[in-house]
Formats: sequence, C-alpha cells, structure tokens
Amino acid sequence: MLRKILSFTMVALAMTAAQAQTPAPAYPAKPVRMIVPFPPGGGTDILSRLVASKLTEVSKWNVVPDNRAGAGGTIGISEAVRAAPTGYEMVMGQKDNMVVAPWLYKNLSYDPTKDLVAVAHVAYTPVVIVTNTNSRFKSLGDVVAAARATPDTITYGSPGNGTTIHLAGEIFKTAANIKMRHVPYKGSNPALMDVLAGNVDLMVSSLPSAMAQIKAGKLRPLAVTSARRSTSLPDVPTVAELGYKDFDVSTWYGLFMPAATPKDIVATVHAEVNKLLAMPEVKAAIHAQGAETQNMTTEQFSSLLKTDYQKWRGIVQASGATIE
Repeated sequence: MLRKILSFTMVALAMTAAQAQTPAPAYPAKPVRMIVPFPPGGGTDILSRLVASKLTEVSKWNVVPDNRAGAGGTIGISEAVRAAPTGYEMVMGQKDNMVVAPWLYKNLSYDPTKDLVAVAHVAYTPVVIVTNTNSRFKSLGDVVAAARATPDTITYGSPGNGTTIHLAGEIFKTAANIKMRHVPYKGSNPALMDVLAGNVDLMVSSLPSAMAQIKAGKLRPLAVTSARRSTSLPDVPTVAELGYKDFDVSTWYGLFMPAATPKDIVATVHAEVNKLLAMPEVKAAIHAQGAETQNMTTEQFSSLLKTDYQKWRGIVQASGATIE
C-alpha cells in the first residue's frame, strides 16, 4: 500500500512539474478586439482600421475592429474599461473621450488616468473648419461677419457633444464673440454628409475625417485650429493667423487597454505598433489622412494623457459646458 501511495505521489509530482515547464501560448493566441468608439467612416475609424489591418498583415495577428459608437465616444471607452484585462481587448481613444469628456459628462463611469493604461500613441492631427464648396462662405472672416449680422442663424456640426472638436467650435465662438448653433452628430461621417448636402453650414472636424472630401473638391477648408499650419493643407491658414491670438486646439489618437492588463502584453503591443508607425508606407497612409505619426514611449504617452486631462479641466470649466 505504501509503495502504491509513493508511486502515485511521484507520478503526480512529475505531472505537476511537466505542467509548470509548459510555456504559456505566445501572445496573441486568439483574435484581439479593437474597440472603435465612433461610427464607420470617421477619422477614428480610418486610423483604427489602418492599424488593425497592418498588425494583421505584418505582425500576423488577428485584430478585429469593432465599432461601438455614441455619446461622443464615451460608450466605446466605457466598454473597454469594463473589459477583462487579458490583452485581448483594446480601444482607439482620442483626446475627445479621454481628456475632454470626463469634465463634460456629469455621470461618466470612468477615470481614464486610472482605469486604462496608455499603450501606444498613434497620431496627432489639427482640427479643421470646413464648409460645402457651394457655400456662400469663402473665408472664416465671412463666417464671422455673417454670424455677427444674424446671430444664432449659422449652424455648425460636430462628431458629438463632449468632443474636442465640439469644444473647438465653442472656444472659437467665444474668441470671435459670435453666436452659432451647434448640431451634434453620432460621429464625423453623418455630420460631413449633412455639410455636403447643405443641411448645416459648417463643420468642425478632424483632418482624417474630412480629408477625402477636401481632396475631392467637395469641402472648402476655411482654417485649421492648431498653432501651426498642417503639412497636409499648407495653404490653409490657422485660426491664430486670422487674428485670434494663441488659438490652438488639436487632437490625438492612441491605443489603450484596461488598467490591469499584464505589463509584458502592453510592452508587446506597444513595440509592434511603433514598428508599424516607423514604416514609410504607414506614415504616408496616415499623412494622407491629414494626420502625423508621433512615436512615444508608454511613459511619454501616459504623461501626455495626464497633462491634457488636467489642462482640459480648466478649459471645460471656463466654458461652462456640461452634458447630462
């Protein structure tokens, strides 16, 4: 009996040791979901699908974009916060829903600086003010003159309440001392369609969202809101150049994962994404959308998130804007 017990114990120990020596499957061992917090066709969707397709093509991963739109991108971010921290859920966040929305929405369920980990900065882009090429507005000065002559009659669309782009419009209204009516949409593409149809007068948009229609000659860019001119639209003036000193509103895009995601997985994803961003064809594809790549470490990206988070607290509070 004793010999049997000892024999059984030795077999059990051998099996345990063998299991302990079996390496974990290489990451990723299954498809990775990339949550896209805006509808198809907008800037966030375009950049997300570019990164996902390149990770699938070059790194041989299976990255699946999944649009979860609504509430200025906060629905998709909230879903990422609730996801299991296994490395198989990530989200393409941007300044809109990561640093502006938390100060606008009274009952937002997440703190981006605590509930998510910054994985990889993908792109930076100015915001552009556009109108239909058949519009009566040939310049930003025309818009300001018309708004002063007939307050609250000019409409401007945005991808939704609580986005950086929405706030860019509000900040410009304050700087120019004019009144225009804001029309929020559930993403950039529906707003752009209404500008093209003439249903709204203007749109404040990220460049990746508007670039295709600008290149097609269907949208007229009036100004960019960044501190310097866009390399993609070098002939379009900045708002600051047009007399509104120090006007500077831009946005960025980057990948995030739930805060408890293992550090080695975060490092792996960061390295693979940065490898792609260094490729000339990826840089060119992002630049063609009006954006620019910015290679950052995870620490630098995390620092940018925290700095912008506090900066926009003051901007939102000064604007007095809130969303239920």
